[in-house]
Amino acid sequence: MAFAVIGGAIGLTFGLYHLRLMADRQIIRSLEHQLAEELPLLIARGEGAQLEFKSSLRWDTREQRANRSLQQVVFKTIAGFLNNDGGTLLIGVDDSGGIVGIEADLKTLKHPNKDGFERVLMDAIRSALGGNACALIHCYFHDLDGRTVCRVIAQKSLEPIYFLDNGVARFLLRAGSSTRELDAREAHTHLSQRGKEYARQA
Repeated sequence: MAFAVIGGAIGLTFGLYHLRLMADRQIIRSLEHQLAEELPLLIARGEGAQLEFKSSLRWDTREQRANRSLQQVVFKTIAGFLNNDGGTLLIGVDDSGGIVGIEADLKTLKHPNKDGFERVLMDAIRSALGGNACALIHCYFHDLDGRTVCRVIAQKSLEPIYFLDNGVARFLLRAGSSTRELDAREAHTHLSQRGKEYARQA
């Protein structure tokens, strides 16, 4: 009896490990597919349901100073991607597709390099969207036209991700080339429909 229980436990453990391994492989394939697309071609497509451009993380080009409130727009975009079908955010690219780079952002950091930028970005995402969101975010850096662009790939989340705005949890969703906040009724309807879709796929 004891051996049967142990055998069952081992079988369950290997089964869960296999499922996790398959999920990780699927994630890797998805990321490889997205990274295979050359950055200039990606930018040439323009903004859409799964692609957004941001000139900076927190550098205010008008006031020529760091403005942390600008980060909120970045987090809202990422939350919208996570709650829909995923997407890519390019930081260091303006609305018209021009390469401006993140060099101005880097100068505002304690550690003014790519690692410092990623650390600040991920810490801020953890605070704004929660730790679960961080596991679905992947950052890559590209040198283009002598400037650095940060590519943030957000995977589709299987659970709702909320943007914490001054203590208020807001549910955001990517709709076309913009991100919008859903009210309680809309969020409930969306999550209910998504739950039914997952149930059919299971």
